[in-house]
Amino acid sequence: MKSSDNEKSEDFYKLFKPQVSPRKMLEMGVFGGSYFDGKIKEYPKSWFKNAKLSKVFNVEKNFFKVKAGLTRREWLEKGWIFNEDPLGWFQWYCRFKNGRRIPHIDKIQIKRWKAFKRHVTAIKKNCEQGDIHCRRKQRQAILQWAYDPFI
Repeated sequence: MKSSDNEKSEDFYKLFKPQVSPRKMLEMGVFGGSYFDGKIKEYPKSWFKNAKLSKVFNVEKNFFKVKAGLTRREWLEKGWIFNEDPLGWFQWYCRFKNGRRIPHIDKIQIKRWKAFKRHVTAIKKNCEQGDIHCRRKQRQAILQWAYDPFI
């Protein structure tokens, strides 16, 4: 890789500033508690100490008690699942947080994360500040993308 290409990659990494850690997301309640299908050995045990987990999707495990997002089947159909992370974006984020770097995949996932910010903008535009009951589905969705749902 040329020096200028490497600099562009590093600049791209600087764009990724998640507001919620994987551990905090799991504690708050995301993906109906069933994201990992029980396959959690590669991640720090501390992430799961207070996590809201379920063997099957349980909307009550979500922080806002609503279903937000698409199914894995829909993710696959849309081409959002990659061999490196067969469970999707959150699996990529967890592995990234633990230090794994695959530049071409990282670039795609960071770009997807950045594009999701449009939902943060919509909440800010349509809800009074502090009203966490406004747009609960959208707030659940942004939490699942590591954005602060209490904006």
